[in-house]
Amino acid sequence: MNFQETFAKILRSDLPLQGKLDAFKVEFDTRLAPPAAVEALHRSVDELIASGAPDRALKVGDVAPAFTLPDPDGNPVSSAALLAKGPLVVSFYRGVWCPYCNYELTALEAARSQIEARGASLVAISQQLAPNSRKSQRQNGLGFPILGDHAGEVAAQFNLRWTLPEYLRVAHRTLGADLPQFNGEDSWTLPMSARYIIAQDGSIVYAEVNGDYTRRPEPSAMFPVLDQLARQSVA
Repeated sequence: MNFQETFAKILRSDLPLQGKLDAFKVEFDTRLAPPAAVEALHRSVDELIASGAPDRALKVGDVAPAFTLPDPDGNPVSSAALLAKGPLVVSFYRGVWCPYCNYELTALEAARSQIEARGASLVAISQQLAPNSRKSQRQNGLGFPILGDHAGEVAAQFNLRWTLPEYLRVAHRTLGADLPQFNGEDSWTLPMSARYIIAQDGSIVYAEVNGDYTRRPEPSAMFPVLDQLARQSVA
């Protein structure tokens, strides 16, 4: 099986989100990717975690920066407008080229009805160009928007943006993930894998940030927090 066939087979499985990520990682590391690229990816994860960058990202108790970003059709989407309706779930998305991110988006879509039933809105934020976000939404069957964060400016406000070292840029190009082409600018930056819940007062009440992009929490991990917010809103 090739890359797409492997991705699709695992996607169709009954595995939970992390199980799918683990299964794909085994195939990617042992069969789908060149050993030098795999080594570079592993090295970059170790270095990013060792740098302490994930610990410096915004966390529970911090105030989330307000943002207005375009959806893939160019329509402005305001965090303030979404928060006026209820809590906001935000997932930072590396791009259409990242299979691990796409597994997460499909898991969030599967959970979207339960998220919305708890009064929350759901968006993803990505540095990629709008045509790539439209492709992501189409291929992953998303009913929530991917908002465009040019050059990762909002990711930087959440302390999530980091710059890829030269050896990792080489690996990305080898794997067909040339970020300047996907993102329309040459900063070679990405957001760390991150998912947040922002309460209506702007405070962060759930934060999951990981320097290892192959590790993602189940969407259901957010439900107790959303349930608590719902109880507070009617108290």
